[in-house]
Amino acid sequence: MEGIELISFQIISAVGTARSMYIEAIQLAKDGKISEAEAMMEEGQKVFVEGHHAHASLIQKEAAGEKTEFALLLMHAEDQLMSAEAFGILAQEFIDIYKKLN
Repeated sequence: MEGIELISFQIISAVGTARSMYIEAIQLAKDGKISEAEAMMEEGQKVFVEGHHAHASLIQKEAAGEKTEFALLLMHAEDQLMSAEAFGILAQEFIDIYKKLN
């Protein structure tokens, strides 16, 4: 596997892991483990950034004139990226609420 497929799978893997960490962070906060939840969010953000960097590399190539062919796998990767980003935002909001409740 190489090229667009490899980058797509790198994105999917990284942001999928990040999304799982965000969900786990919500559960930790729900259980009153706020510091653990915040640590999980930080780790999730680091993993998310790996996926974001892989995606950004494609954007940089296209900006430099190297066209990227349409691929359903890439579209799926981008969908997962956006979903994980939304989960991260919402997870932080939930953690903030649980922090106030505790």
